[in-house]
Amino acid sequence: MTPLHFTYFITFTISMTGFMSHRTSLISTLLCLETMMLSLFIALSLYPIQLQTSSSMLNPMLILSFSACEASLGLSLLVASSRTHNPNNLQNLNLLQC
Repeated sequence: MTPLHFTYFITFTISMTGFMSHRTSLISTLLCLETMMLSLFIALSLYPIQLQTSSSMLNPMLILSFSACEASLGLSLLVASSRTHNPNNLQNLNLLQC
């Protein structure tokens, strides 16, 4: 495993660990999800360069668009929940009550 692959693997693993352990705040959970998506985007966009092949950039662009949609949806949920509930604790939210 090259140092570049190891770096992306460690970045993804740290963000996954943060996602699993910091479930109290919605904003920290969203930041961990965004870090995971960005590490996947960087790894997939540099993968054809390392292999020295001419492939399309469709997969990284799809991941980047999904990441942008996830961020906008998460921020809209954060705003909607902060208007109805004062803190942004995930444990206080119950999506079935909407």
